Parts: sequence; C-alpha cells; structure tokens
Amino acid sequence: MRKFLAATVFATSVFALGTSGQLSTAQAQEDARYGGTIRSIVVEGNKRIEARTVQSYLLIEPGDAFDPDRIDLSLKTLFATNLFADVSIDRREDDLVVRVVENPIINRVIFEGNRALKDDKLREEIQASPRGVFTAARVQADVQRVLEMYRRSGRFAAKVEPQYKPLEQNRVDLIFEITEGPVTGVRAINFIGNREYSDSRLRSEIVTRQSRAWRFFSSNDNYDSGRLEFDREKLREFYQNNGYYDFRVTSAVAELTPDQKDFYITFTVDEGRQYDFGEIKVETALEKLDAEVLAAVVPIQQGELFQGDLIETTIDALTYAAGVAGYAFVDIRPQISVNEQTGAIDITFAIDEGPRVYIDRVNIVGNTQTLDRVIRRELRIAEGDAFNRILLDRSRNRIRALGFFKDVEVIETPAEEPDRTTVDIKVTEQSTGELTFAAGFSSVDAYLFDLSASQRNLRGRGQSVVARTSLSSRQQIVDMRFTEPRFLDRNLSAGVDLFATRQDFEEFTGFTSETIGGGLRVAFPLTDRMQLGLSYRLQADDVNISDINYVISSSGELLRIATQIAGQSTPDDFSDDVYREPEPGDAGVGELVVDRCDPAYLLRDTICRSERNDISSIVGYNFFWDQTNDPISPTRGFDFRFSQDIAGLGGDVQYVRTETGASLYRGIWRDVVASAKFSAGYVLPLDSEQGVRINNRFFRGGNSFRGFDVAGLGPREIVRVFDPNTGEVVTTSRLNSLGGNLYYQGTFELTVPNFLPEEYGIKSALFVDVGSLGMLEDVDKGSPVFINDATQLGYPGLSAVRIPKDAAALRASAGLSVFWDSPFGPIRFDFAQILRKEEYDRTESFRFSTSTSF
Repeated sequence: MRKFLAATVFATSVFALGTSGQLSTAQAQEDARYGGTIRSIVVEGNKRIEARTVQSYLLIEPGDAFDPDRIDLSLKTLFATNLFADVSIDRREDDLVVRVVENPIINRVIFEGNRALKDDKLREEIQASPRGVFTAARVQADVQRVLEMYRRSGRFAAKVEPQYKPLEQNRVDLIFEITEGPVTGVRAINFIGNREYSDSRLRSEIVTRQSRAWRFFSSNDNYDSGRLEFDREKLREFYQNNGYYDFRVTSAVAELTPDQKDFYITFTVDEGRQYDFGEIKVETALEKLDAEVLAAVVPIQQGELFQGDLIETTIDALTYAAGVAGYAFVDIRPQISVNEQTGAIDITFAIDEGPRVYIDRVNIVGNTQTLDRVIRRELRIAEGDAFNRILLDRSRNRIRALGFFKDVEVIETPAEEPDRTTVDIKVTEQSTGELTFAAGFSSVDAYLFDLSASQRNLRGRGQSVVARTSLSSRQQIVDMRFTEPRFLDRNLSAGVDLFATRQDFEEFTGFTSETIGGGLRVAFPLTDRMQLGLSYRLQADDVNISDINYVISSSGELLRIATQIAGQSTPDDFSDDVYREPEPGDAGVGELVVDRCDPAYLLRDTICRSERNDISSIVGYNFFWDQTNDPISPTRGFDFRFSQDIAGLGGDVQYVRTETGASLYRGIWRDVVASAKFSAGYVLPLDSEQGVRINNRFFRGGNSFRGFDVAGLGPREIVRVFDPNTGEVVTTSRLNSLGGNLYYQGTFELTVPNFLPEEYGIKSALFVDVGSLGMLEDVDKGSPVFINDATQLGYPGLSAVRIPKDAAALRASAGLSVFWDSPFGPIRFDFAQILRKEEYDRTESFRFSTSTSF
C-alpha cells in the first residue's frame, strides 16, 4: 500500500513538472503572439461588405496593443452581426488579419405545399425576407413561427423543412417545404368531478366543440390552447351564475391521439355547494348619496340564487347612479361574506369617493384605414378631462355605431403620475367596401338579383358612397347616394341622392309605378342622443293602372265584363261556357269596349284617378332619439322616431305624410331579449277633392306585418255574389288592395334559444303583431258597382256588387321567425298564425325572404 502511494506521488510530481513546462512554453508563444502594437488591420474574404464596415465592428484599431481580451470580444461582436458564417482573427507580423466568410443574401422566399395558409399570411409572420441575410439560426426560428401558425389553425401534425438553393453572387433562394397534415380536431371533451350538470350540458357552455361532420362551417372544433383557457373561464362563469361560488377548474388537459389527428380534452372540476344571496346592503359616507335610494337600483334580491354576473351589474348600476348624482369618481367595493352552514352569501357594497383621475392621453390603436380624426370626433372625452366612465362607454358605443370596426375595446392604463391615466381606444378594422352580387328567390319577390358597390368609409374619412342596382320580378331599383358626415368640418352630415325605381305590384294592388328623382339631406345632433334631419326631394311619378276591358252602353253604363266564346249552343248548360276579356270587335250596336279607366265609363274605378304623371316637390324633417345601451344589439333602453314629409311647395301633389315609431328593449337572460315596437303613420291630403294618390298611401303585410300577404290587410275592393230574389250572399271574392291613409302597429318580440350551435348563425324569435290600416278618403273609395247578371263571373242567374271595404278594425297574428345568416346571404323564415282578421284580408301562414348585406 505504501509503495502504491509513493508511486502515485512520484507520477503526479512528474506529470505536474511536465505540464508546467508545457504551459510555460505555450505562455511564451502566447506572449509572442500578442505582444507589440498593431500596425494595421487587414480584412480578407469579404466580397459584398466593405472592409471599413468590418473594421467598424472591431473594438480595437491600429496603434493599440495586441490585447487578447479585446480581440476575443471583437470576434464575438462580428459573429453577433449575423453578417458572417465564419470569422477568424490572426496576427501576421504586426498586422491584425480578419478573415470572414459572408452569409448569403436571400434572393426569394418560397413556400411549397401550403394550401390552408396563404403565402402573404406566412410572410407576415416570418423574419426572412428578400435582400435579407441568410442565417441558419434565423431560418430555424422562422420554421418554429410557421409551425406555431399551423398549430393555431388546428394543424398539429404540420411539418416544415427549410431548403436553400445557392445562386451566383453569394445569393440563395430560401424554400420552406410544408407538409400541412390534417386539421387536428377534438375527438372528445370529457369532464371529471361534475355531479350537478351532465357532460353534454357543460359542453354547450364552452366554445370548443367536438369534431363532427356537420360542423364544416365552424373552426371551433379545432384544438386551440388559447381557446382552452377561455373555456375554463366560461365554465367558471356558468357555475357561478348558477350559485356555485366556490367552483374551480382544477385542471384542463389536452392529450394528442397517437395518430396525431385529434385531441382528447379533459376538464377536472370541483363544483362545491350551491349558494343563495343573503343580506344585501349599500353603505356610503358621501353626503349626496342616500344608501336607501341606491339600494333601490340594486338588481339583487335576498333569497335569489347566487349569480356572479349580478355583482358586476350592480357595480355598474351604482356607478351610473352615483354619476347622475354628481359623483364621477366613486370606488365601489363589494364585501362578500360566505356562510357555508346556511348556504347564503351576504354582500355589502361600500361606496367611497374615489381619487380624481384625469386623462393624460387618448391613443387610437389599430386603425389601419380610418383616420384618427374620424374616430376622435365621436369621443365624448378629451385629453385633460376628468375621467368619466359613463362618457367613456358612450364614446365606445358611438365608435361602434359607425359600423367601420369589427370590435372596439377601451383599455385604461395608469400613467406615471398617480392621478393620471392613459386611455387606449383599440379598434379592429373591418371591410367597409363592398362589391356585392346576389341572386336568390323568395316567396315575396320570386327571383332576386342585386348588384351593388359601396364604400362606407371612403378614404378613411367616414364618407359613404353607394351605387346599387336591384332587380326582382316586382321591383327594379337604381340608387346612388353620397353622404359626408362632417360637412364643412362641422358637426353636420349632408348627402345627395339620385334614384330611379319601378314597382310592379299589379297582382296585389292593381297598379305599377315608375319614379325618377333626386334629393338633398342634412342632419345634425341636438344632443348626444338626439338628432334632427332635414330633406328635400324632387321626383317624377308615373302610375299605370292595369288594363281591364268592359263592354258599356253609349250612355256609359256597364253591360258586360266578359265575352262568351264557347257554350252558346247549350244555353241551359253552363258547364261548357268559356269567357274572355272583351275586345274592340265584341261591341254590338250602341255598345263600346273601353278600359275600366276610360272617362266614358261612368262607374270607373276610383283607383283610375291615380293614373297620371305627377311632379312631387317634398320637404321633410325627421327626429331621432336613442336611449339604448348598444347601437347594434340593444338589450336595454328605448328609441323614438318622428318624421314628416310635406308635398305641395311646388309640383302637382299635395299632402302631409307623418310617421312615428318607438322601440323598447329589455334583456331578460343572456341572449333572451324582449322588445316592444310601436309605429303609426297618417297621410293627410291638402286637397280633399284630390284625395291621396295610391302610390302615396300606406300598404301593410308581408315582412311589415307577418301572417298577412303583401298588401294583405286594409282597404280593399270585394265582389259579393248574391241571389237577386232572396238577397242571400252566395260568395265573396277579394279584388285589389286600395292602401290606407292611416296605420298603427305594435310588435312584441322575444328572442328565444334554439339550442343550435352558434356557428350555424341561426337565431329565432317569438312574435305577436297587432295593428290596422284604413281611413281612406271618400273620394278614394268610390261607390258600389252593381252587376245584374253574374253569369260571366261563373254564377248564372245571380247578381253581384263590387264594394270598397275600409274597416280599420284590429288585426293580430302570432308565430315564430327564424333568421339564418347563411353563406348565401341572410334568410328569414316566418311561421304565423292569424289571431284576428277581416273577411277580405289576404293571409299566409309561411313566408321566406332573402336580402343582401347592402
């Protein structure tokens, strides 16, 4: 043992002496390499990069000593520029030689194999670009970025292989060979720990969906880790809104299947127990705030099931109430006390005056097209103002009402000073220019063809330009409009309209009309929520009544309304009788064949008075008052409209047309919203002998009054066939609608859940429509027309009378409306049941119609 230790010590000593000698020799060589002063710096191997550019990165220069530390640091600095694939620094006598191998320059970036993600989308994400420097590290980082993009789109099996093709002049083509792989779906969503609610019930509350064949329009059945975190929050909201205050998601795990096609998602939850609201109190030490009055606006009732959302709703209500009382800055803290034994949660809302905070800056973020000033002019706050949440919310709604943005978010960030805050208005632009081509079919207009070009935000200035051509079997429209929202840089909108229309509702009303004209309009706000508009319209109207020939006597009395062309040989057998409309050659001695609107016919239809060309000069105004909480999808509040058009300041037509309407909204639960809408209109002729031309009257039905056909309710001519001996009515036939001078209508609607996936875009609502139409002038009703022989009507031996009916009695219908935002455009289905009608009304139980996004 002693001999082994002695040998070891001896060997170690010899090794140490040998090593010491080697180190001394190497150190001498190092000293020889780095000793002395640098005479010059020589750069070798550079082709594209100038030598002085390379020298600028060095931390040493001629005249300096050969310092190993500074030389090593210079070497690292050159590598850090990513300009060089290799760098070495050596000494040649008194010269410092820097040898470089330059990285290639990227000539093109090419993507191959990508179909789900376009080239432009991929280029936005990666750093490599033409004329950029090619480095392996940067390419690998871009590979990871591309893979992450595919993962976000649900393709976890995607592969990306970078390749490069060398070119002359030290250039390369960078090629990303992509194998996208299948979309990674969600094979199953499972829950562990849920006792009160089934798996299927919880699946309906989260955004992620299980992959199914019918979800081809949705992307929510693709796995997304970010969406998984959002689902955890949705579960928490659901449980807390159903009384489970202690609920928590202990884990959310996503496991990829072995074939890498789908994920299994498992949520582990701890439900806890269910709670009710206990004692609810409001406490405040502020002089102008009465706790009892504030308690009246609290929407929480003791004994109700606990709902987490009601706490935030209460804070908003108390904040608004305090703001109305003059306290723009309040600090409301809900103090929650949980009693596990009684299952009650007591809440005290403590209100104190908060510190005054002023707005330091207002930043507009995300507006890539819309100019800043277009957004800022909708704000009700400014830099330097006291922070006011009510005005901030109102500003957000005004920006959303522009319709230029998909989303508007207000973010408050504390500034450096404690009494200052920065407000960021973050907007997400959406397409405001549309070139729309639509074709379709509906039960109202038969075929539909629509071609329109519009820009609601011209040059980002908020100007609106619309050019539209719409064709259907019943109406043709050419319409051009321009609107300047800030005319002469004032809070005044102005616009000009040019239009030409042709309407053919002969089947329902017995006339066609052609209109061509133009108009000017201006509008200005009276307050933040009230607006007044003025307009002028000059138009030419040409009304044509459908032609129907009658046979009359030379004195103008009605003789026949049809001519028999078959069955004359069997006068006692009416089954083979055939009639047609009279023609000029059918007139006998002392007879005339005339159109029903011919002045020679004494009992001509009153509608014939409207068959003429008129020039209408119309001055109008309108008033709008909006007190809703949301300009697009209101759930609270009301709005009110009132308008009048006065025709007669020049032109051939004289009337005053008045319309008014109001809507009331009330959110009941989540997407369940109740609304009540009331509208009315009246046309007053300024010349009672002239009456109201038929194209200026009101018509209701179809989409405007569900359950009734187009122009299906209101004044109408009917034909009653009766036995001349007994006076008994045999049958009644409906003729054309006459329209009305007065209408009133109330619509009560309740949106209801249909339990279909949200991505289908299908919404439904229960409705009740009530109202009426009538009050024609006597000159527009006409007198009854008697037909002594109704044989030509198919009732031999009987008589008939044509009577105008105008009973402004109440009509009512109820039913279900289904709205589908389909890939082919918005579609609406109406299923209606008539509750009350007149015998001469035209009804329908089902209607579907389409419309464009114009």
